[in-house]
Amino acid sequence: MLSLNLSDEVLGTFAPIIVYWVYSGMYVFMGSLENYRLHTKKDEDTKNLVSKRDVVKGVLLQQAVQAVVATILFAVTGNAPDSSQPQNPSLFVLARQLLVAMFVLDTWQYFMHRYMHHNKFLYRHIHSQHHRLIVPYAFGALYNHPVEGLLLDTIGGALSFLVSGMSPRASIFFFSFATLKTVDDHCGLWLPGNLFHFVFSNNSAYHDIHHQLYGNKYNFSQPFFVVWDRILGTHMPYSLEKRDKGGGFEARPKKDCLRKAD
Repeated sequence: MLSLNLSDEVLGTFAPIIVYWVYSGMYVFMGSLENYRLHTKKDEDTKNLVSKRDVVKGVLLQQAVQAVVATILFAVTGNAPDSSQPQNPSLFVLARQLLVAMFVLDTWQYFMHRYMHHNKFLYRHIHSQHHRLIVPYAFGALYNHPVEGLLLDTIGGALSFLVSGMSPRASIFFFSFATLKTVDDHCGLWLPGNLFHFVFSNNSAYHDIHHQLYGNKYNFSQPFFVVWDRILGTHMPYSLEKRDKGGGFEARPKKDCLRKAD
């Protein structure tokens, strides 16, 4: 039997990419579940301003850039013989590293994401590409302008890796988990029993609010927590209600927030 002896660095580079397409592929098959959609299938097909073919091409380009940066990062920070970093850290150390990485990634992405909305040049020429998906879907989670993909996701991931001090092996799990979370936030479904919705208030409905015109300057937090939105006044609460026509759910912002956003 052929045995693949893959290094942690190789797995840390390519596992998140595989996770992205496998997990988003699962949501593609579940996309016909109208009773759990946040938008109708008709809205997904008619309101979005970019074809799914172009979305796939854009995501593959971003993942290629991420793979190159990850390869360079692992090569530069590879364990030297005199490295003081333990090869098998304790569960406490590992948990601390993962929490630090989550905080760093959330912080970087919140402020960069918010700045790209408030800077008219950056929004018009870069970030607006992601918002061509007015109705988000799973495999469009990483559909961004290449510059945004580099600044927001790739550099943010590199910083979380460096600041947390995690090993390449730990990064396999962290970035795979972050990928699962990002895909889930864009899946456009509200499925019963989804563990992400129990653990995180930053979820598919929360991020759907941001993709609508009235939420364009709210709910910037991604991918894990909503702390910065709450602290800095950009949190838009919502209610999840049954859609009047077509089945499914609709995330509706509170009325006082709508007046504030106008």
